[in-house]
Amino acid sequence: MELKPKDIPIEFLQGLPEGIKLVSRKGHPYLVLEQALDKNGNSIIDETVHIHGEPAVKLKANVGKGSGLLFVDAYWGSHAKLYSFIPDFSGGGSVEAMSPVDGSSLMVPWECPIDGCDEKQGILLTLPGGRNSIIVCGKLGCPGHYINVTQLAEGVEESISNINYFGHGDDDPFSEF
Repeated sequence: MELKPKDIPIEFLQGLPEGIKLVSRKGHPYLVLEQALDKNGNSIIDETVHIHGEPAVKLKANVGKGSGLLFVDAYWGSHAKLYSFIPDFSGGGSVEAMSPVDGSSLMVPWECPIDGCDEKQGILLTLPGGRNSIIVCGKLGCPGHYINVTQLAEGVEESISNINYFGHGDDDPFSEF
């Protein structure tokens, strides 16, 4: 998957929340989730599985009749995933996500803001300190996600939440690590 650089509001960079870091790849800035917790404070970052050179977010997941581990790219707005199982998309592709540490549910009620998506649940990832969080649409393939950061000025959360990286091809900006 080719990640395409996007503008990151300076207001966000000036008050970068704990758990998110800024990296530069081939001269472009990207936001990377470096710490994420389940609702009980357990880390759900997996240091052994890397996507685009960064540790992945690790979830226990059920997709239809399939279940196992789901590893999600930590690059903000990337939708690259690795599965330890064969997902069953026959039921529409909704995921039920749980903590890989204690099995607690990561699902919360959430109305996905993406036009055409009717998902009513999201996956809650908590940032260190417990004040800030990320919600990701519970429908696999949907780019819906939202960051909730308490110290941001109005409108900045929306700008960050609208960052999505799309594209496929051989021109992977991270292929020369």
